[in-house]
Amino acid sequence: MNEYISMLYLWLKSAHLIFVIFWMAGLFMMPRFFVYHQEIAAGSDEDAKWIDREAKLRKIILNPSLVIVWILGLVLAYHVDAFSQPWFHAKLLFVIGLSAYHGWMIAYSKKLALGRRTMSDKNLRLANEVPGITAAVIVILVIVKPF
Repeated sequence: MNEYISMLYLWLKSAHLIFVIFWMAGLFMMPRFFVYHQEIAAGSDEDAKWIDREAKLRKIILNPSLVIVWILGLVLAYHVDAFSQPWFHAKLLFVIGLSAYHGWMIAYSKKLALGRRTMSDKNLRLANEVPGITAAVIVILVIVKPF
């Protein structure tokens, strides 16, 4: 099995990075959707369109990308023995945090679909910064390997 992964390593790594990009794109888009969605009256035709857009983003981009990123990431980490390296533990912690953020966004999109608007536009705009900052930290950990 390890020999097979070695042959495909660069392809798996490329696929991992491609799906990270898809995931990050969705993580950047969804909070922006929330800002615009909250401006619409609950129960209106436009509200239904935003609910549909958010559901499609979840089902077509966000959730599949998350699953693929995790599967490929764990396979790659196992293959290069990353679990024994301190920088990887820090990266894993940030990826878990980003996954939790993903879960929060899924939950908030479902709240919006029910007509509950519990966050201000300002807080949603601030939440939109979370994936960018987290991605920057993860890239530094992976490339620089500071420890």
